[in-house]
Amino acid sequence: MRPRPPVKGRGILSGTGIILAVLTGTVVALLIPIWSAVHRPAQGADLLSARAVATPYGPLSELDRDFVTKVRLAGLWELPAGQQAEEKGTTDAVRTAGQHLVQGYAFLDQRVRDVAAKLGLDLPNDPSAQQKRWLATLNAARGEDYDREFANILRLAHAKTFTVAAEVRASTQNSLVRALADDAGTTALDHIRALEATGFVDFAALARDLAASGGPAATDSPAATGPMAGPGQVVPVAPSASPAYPLPPAESSPPPQTSRTP
Repeated sequence: MRPRPPVKGRGILSGTGIILAVLTGTVVALLIPIWSAVHRPAQGADLLSARAVATPYGPLSELDRDFVTKVRLAGLWELPAGQQAEEKGTTDAVRTAGQHLVQGYAFLDQRVRDVAAKLGLDLPNDPSAQQKRWLATLNAARGEDYDREFANILRLAHAKTFTVAAEVRASTQNSLVRALADDAGTTALDHIRALEATGFVDFAALARDLAASGGPAATDSPAATGPMAGPGQVVPVAPSASPAYPLPPAESSPPPQTSRTP
């Protein structure tokens, strides 16, 4: 039996099919990155702009709203912690640091409630779960153990407050929030100094805790409501008179501890 002669054109068609498949794959590979760029969610500045709302005092970003909430939350637990330190502190320096907290957060709470009212923001009335745990730790501590817990817990919390206030102060476009960040930063720095003047802050442990916790986590906060203003209609806010507190005298700090040999 004779073998069938090859069909003319079959090799040409097969070669054409391979070329078309390669070209199709190339086009798909080029289109995937373009599709991904178009459909991926907004990030960074794009996301911040997308969630900003207009107010008479300038755009109010998600970070701004979160900061206002955090200032209120700080006062809800640090003011009673300061009152407690005035009573339970075993040294003049600890009791003085408590006074700084009470005065500072009485001032800041009034400021944050005024800012929230003007921006149409709701504020929490209870501390967070973490803040309640810190208060429980302080409630259970006694004597010098209380002094150490108070100084280190509050110093850690104020480090985060100070960092957030600086970030908001540097980036916000809202004049009300900018003024609040000024007051929060000034007050937090005063509290940091007063806490360090107690002599009980463990800076090595503080550095480890800050490294482990990372940056402050943002939480969703309510958007502003009320009258809006377009560009060029931003209402300026005059800087408020932040309180100035005298630092406790250096001699009120306890003497440095010396390592004991077994």
